[in-house]
Amino acid sequence: MGSPSPANRRLGRRGRTPTMTLTRTIPVLDPRTGETEFTITAASADEVRATCASLRQEQHAWQARGIEGRIDVMRRWREEVLRRAEALGERDAADTGGVSTSWSQGFITLANIDGWIDDAAAVLERASVQRPSVTMPHVEVRSQLVPYPLVGVISPWNAPMMLGLLDAIPALFAGSAVIWKPSEVTPRFLEPLFESVRAVPELASVFRFVLGDGETGAAVTGSVDMVCFTGSVPTGRKVAVACAERLIPAYLELGGKDPAIVTSTADLERATTSVLRGAVYATGQVCYSVERVYVHRSIHDAFVDLLREKAERVEFNARDPKQGHLGPFIFAPQAEIVRSHLDDAVAKGAKIVTGGEIERIDGGQYLRPTILTDVDHDMRIMRDETFGPTIPVMAFDTVDEAVRLANDTTFGLTASVLAGDETEALSIAERINAGSVFIQDTFLTFGKSRTIGTNSFGHSGVGGSRTGPESMLRFVRRKALMTNHGDVADIQNDRYGVRQ
Repeated sequence: MGSPSPANRRLGRRGRTPTMTLTRTIPVLDPRTGETEFTITAASADEVRATCASLRQEQHAWQARGIEGRIDVMRRWREEVLRRAEALGERDAADTGGVSTSWSQGFITLANIDGWIDDAAAVLERASVQRPSVTMPHVEVRSQLVPYPLVGVISPWNAPMMLGLLDAIPALFAGSAVIWKPSEVTPRFLEPLFESVRAVPELASVFRFVLGDGETGAAVTGSVDMVCFTGSVPTGRKVAVACAERLIPAYLELGGKDPAIVTSTADLERATTSVLRGAVYATGQVCYSVERVYVHRSIHDAFVDLLREKAERVEFNARDPKQGHLGPFIFAPQAEIVRSHLDDAVAKGAKIVTGGEIERIDGGQYLRPTILTDVDHDMRIMRDETFGPTIPVMAFDTVDEAVRLANDTTFGLTASVLAGDETEALSIAERINAGSVFIQDTFLTFGKSRTIGTNSFGHSGVGGSRTGPESMLRFVRRKALMTNHGDVADIQNDRYGVRQ
């Protein structure tokens, strides 16, 4: 299969001589050309186990630093990230084909680190207990927060750096070591990111990555104390089963089929603008993209007409990744999934109002914002995660019907409600089964950061929240240390609960 390419050596294999165990190579395609840019060599199960053993050994000293000591190290890392912020954005954009947020990923990472520098100590302090027992007042109860020694982070291709660091950074603050298996589709960001990590030796000793595909991910799952996985439901099931067999925690975020409800009183300008962005931003390759739109029948046609006008003004970024609005599909097979959803919908009676054709430009695959009408829940595009810039619009007659349709799903990640006023929208939002409901807009998920934790409904996720102050507490176990300040119980006069 050949030795690692120069690009692969830059991604964490500096100075290593290829050995017979490094035999699985994986091509990394440029999403803008469809061509193989370089190859990576997948870490073997033995390599994963060796990396995990090293991380476990170093984790003891990392935990012993205490929260203030870890904060000091993370402050130094922050400065190294700052020096490379623009390079991180360039590499993330190369991975994603030019998603506009990619250019800011270095600064988003800085905000993530800064937030935990500010919050981590207080979060751990609030979670600590030292007081008399409520049920046995002569017993003093103290808590001890003990980090899981080794956390495995397995992240997807659609927001390659951000979604991995969303788990890795709070785990490190909590005192865990972290091994990260990013998607093999989008590994370019790793070079500048881990250059910044290596500049802080104390952090580099407890934060490492391995390259590879699902086989490598399975090796990680088999070697850690906790797994944080972001990806598809089928793969998430496999991770969950593997973790259950080992009786270790699994935190899973598995996507969505996120609805938007537009009532008869909604402002059409606001509603169409927010739904369009929420559905097609990043070519719809976002877990909380709007994937179903329910519009009151009285405004359905006007909504569709205005939405079409705005959709047709959206441009590709094919000529320049920093210009235009929509990039290519990051992962080429996703284009075929979207195509199959459109074909299924049309075969079952849906009408495509605009868009609908996957275009190949210089080897990249693009799809213009695609609006569909005459859709129903027998169609895959209304039930399965599409993950593309499609906007199926369905009419409803009553609010009860709209809520029923929104909740008719196996998912429950996010939803949106646009109505004439906030009171009307809130009354609907409270009835929708989703971890986050955006009111009078879409795509507000960043508003949860440092503010509130949420739980997904249905198949959208399992485990504690990835946002809010308590998200760090996923990575610690709480022990109770109980001291008896009174007399000890005597087996020869053991009469608890018996009145004398």
